[in-house]
Amino acid sequence: MEKKLVLVTGASRGIGRAIAERFARAGYYVVLNGRKEESLGDTVRRLQEMGLACEGIPADVSDPAAVKELFGRLRRIAARENCPGVIDVLINNAGIAHIGLLQDMDPQAWRRILDTNLGGVFNTCHEAIPYMLKNHRGRILNISSVWGVAGASCEAAYSASKGGVNALTRALGKELAPSGIAVNALACGAIDTEMNSQLSEEEREELCQEIPAGRMGRPEEVAEFCLKLCESSTYLTGQVITFDGGWI
Repeated sequence: MEKKLVLVTGASRGIGRAIAERFARAGYYVVLNGRKEESLGDTVRRLQEMGLACEGIPADVSDPAAVKELFGRLRRIAARENCPGVIDVLINNAGIAHIGLLQDMDPQAWRRILDTNLGGVFNTCHEAIPYMLKNHRGRILNISSVWGVAGASCEAAYSASKGGVNALTRALGKELAPSGIAVNALACGAIDTEMNSQLSEEEREELCQEIPAGRMGRPEEVAEFCLKLCESSTYLTGQVITFDGGWI
């Protein structure tokens, strides 16, 4: 069978790590990307010790030059591993948050959020799409947030960046549908990751009471749905799918 390659950004921990592991277990060759080389290396070693086919490429997705270099390395990996499509699936998971009032936020912090969360999606898509067009196939899945749909107080920059990801997903889905490339976004709700570790036990309990499902989602649940979504019909494209236990 033809080997397929998936690139997962922001894969050092949390949702990204769970997605990388699930795709590797499904037989994909997984390239993990993260900004911090040490934590990325720890995750890659952990997966390799499980016998999973993967490797890591550290790069800051907000930097177009770094992403171009990342894809240069990706080409060499694909040739070595006999992955003719070069990149079959792109999972854009890299993202950072900022909590605080908008009036207290400096312009540098605003740009950092937008450059990473939205600019990073542009940079990776810009490099991946030519390969997918050549093969007349491909899947792009952007990990978004319910705050990109509803907006969150004290997370204006994060909400704006994820709203941009959602709009980009819808537009790009229409743009690439004639070429057999599906583009979707998964707008996650409260997922039990390190990003929510700052919540006290009382705050976690109050949050879970707001969620009709009665609990936070698990990274493994997100990963399982991502795999199913990327292996479903390409007729499903340009969609922002909410994954939040009925919360928003």
